[in-house]
Amino acid sequence: MALTALVSDPIASEGVQVLRQSGLFDRVDVKTGLPGAELRAILPEYDALLVRSMTKVRADEFACAPRLKVVGRAGAGVDNVDVKAATANKTLVMNTPGGNNNAVAELVLGFLFALARGLPDATHSTRAGQWEKSRFIGREIEGRTLGVVGLGAIGRIVARKAGALGMRVIGHDPALDDARIAALGAQPRSFDSLLAESDAVTVHVPLLPQTRGLFGAAAFAKMKRGAWLVHAARGGIVVEADLLAALDSGQVGAAALDVFVEEPVPADHPLLRHPNVLATPHIGASTREAQDKVGVQIAHQVVRYLRDGVAENAVNQLG
Repeated sequence: MALTALVSDPIASEGVQVLRQSGLFDRVDVKTGLPGAELRAILPEYDALLVRSMTKVRADEFACAPRLKVVGRAGAGVDNVDVKAATANKTLVMNTPGGNNNAVAELVLGFLFALARGLPDATHSTRAGQWEKSRFIGREIEGRTLGVVGLGAIGRIVARKAGALGMRVIGHDPALDDARIAALGAQPRSFDSLLAESDAVTVHVPLLPQTRGLFGAAAFAKMKRGAWLVHAARGGIVVEADLLAALDSGQVGAAALDVFVEEPVPADHPLLRHPNVLATPHIGASTREAQDKVGVQIAHQVVRYLRDGVAENAVNQLG
């Protein structure tokens, strides 16, 4: 029986070609930006669905997709896919962990430079016709202490790159022993010691029950006064109301946030109006290189699964 595939979010054209040239599919359709009703109307036709973060594949969508054998997520997070409903529908869900790692790490470094030199404010000031050279006396990041919380795939890249820039890197990861943390380029510390020593703390842990709210009032109180927080992991790890209070008091000197509990973040969110906050719309993985890489990667994974039964990076198990 000929198979069909739907690409419902933009992926690299090379990834679409992987599908079309595999010889598996009678039809590969690229239909992006579909409203939920339109997506549900056509899902019964497809055996494979490839998405990024925009398409929401919830229980209602799986109820309309009895043929759907696999959902391929071009990216790491699967917040937009109801994995439990997929399992009940006997649909495998796969993602592409690792493809975005360098992109996120580079955003973290960009945040550090932007905070150190006041780049957004300096840009706005100059565009307004002002020449406030004396106002924008920045800081150098060389020699400053960066605390990396979570030395997984992204955190270890941040540690390596920050060390190469001359930062003193300390790290905490309860899943790793001290020797492994040291081998990754960070001096091992307990969580509390890291908070107390760091000039800037960057967060690289997954959102789990034990990490939800990890950075709340208690953690901020333990940070070096005036230290920065960089958060490009997952919304929910930082308690946003507590961060706002810590910023208002000066306990946290500045924050750079790429993720929020509610996304899109409401325009009236108080953190967006705070003068010491940089905010971006969850763009950690949004580089051309990363998006091309994960698009091609997920296409190959879908082909291997449907052709050979090899389930790479599966996030659920089918009985």
